[in-house]
Amino acid sequence: MFTTASISSSCEQATVPLQEHEQLKWAFEELQQENKELKRLIFGSKRERFVPTPVNDNQLNLELGASPAESSVLVKQTVKYERVVKKVARKAIRQAYPAHLPRVDIIIEPNVDVSGMHKIGEEITEELDLKPATLFVRRYIRPRYVSREETFHVGPLPARPLEKGMPGPGLLAQLIGDKFVLHLPFYRIAQRLEQLGMRIPASTLNSWHKGACALAECVGEALQKVILSCRYLQVDETPIAVLDKQKKGKTHRGYFWVYYSPQLKLVFFDYQRGEAEKVRKHCLKTTKAIPNGWLLCSLREIWRKKRYYLSGMFGSCPTNV
Repeated sequence: MFTTASISSSCEQATVPLQEHEQLKWAFEELQQENKELKRLIFGSKRERFVPTPVNDNQLNLELGASPAESSVLVKQTVKYERVVKKVARKAIRQAYPAHLPRVDIIIEPNVDVSGMHKIGEEITEELDLKPATLFVRRYIRPRYVSREETFHVGPLPARPLEKGMPGPGLLAQLIGDKFVLHLPFYRIAQRLEQLGMRIPASTLNSWHKGACALAECVGEALQKVILSCRYLQVDETPIAVLDKQKKGKTHRGYFWVYYSPQLKLVFFDYQRGEAEKVRKHCLKTTKAIPNGWLLCSLREIWRKKRYYLSGMFGSCPTNV
């Protein structure tokens, strides 16, 4: 039989589990609410993320899940992130064609009858083109006449760059430009001419080149005279080994001299054979051509071979060396 004391003791024992059940139920509902909020922040639409809840000052805060011992503290944080921005490509500005280039106009009319229309403007589209170089043969035709006295008359032949030679002035100018401006060897120049329709051996081009250089000697002498008349020159020499014609397979020492005028921005090249005496006379001749001027040069080789040459150079001319 159940007595009053036994029933009261069992009720007291059952009261404790009921209180724990209520606490666990409250904690479970709180965790469910937090889980639901986190799911909304992670998997919800972008416009719903991090939307602040409007706060009404007149409404009481229930403070669910917040213990009265906790206090809010503001913490300053630095957030760094990378953003991908679509780069807008700038429109390329086409370079204008030089005004000295010749223009070839091609007029394209509409495919309709424009007899009763008025022209209000033009749309111009330009393109750059190239006319390939061509070889041609220039013929000098001189009719021959005979008079009643049986004397023959024929027109005089104009002066030519190379007498009794094949090349004309245009071909020689192209040869010199390819050799000294574009630095092409003769076999490549021969390949280019063969592409234009005529096969010319490299040895023939070499002989034409020598003839053209002989014609340009007067230009070189004039350039040398102008440069050596300057008050200030920069001169330097480069020793090179040159094949000797008299001794097959042997070489001799030569010097390649460079004269530069900073005032005129001109350069003159000169070659001298490598005997020390000739190099000394060449330097003295150069210094005498510049009275009361300055000659800045390098004389390493002369100093190495004959040191007393320098004293003679300093005493021969007032020009500073």
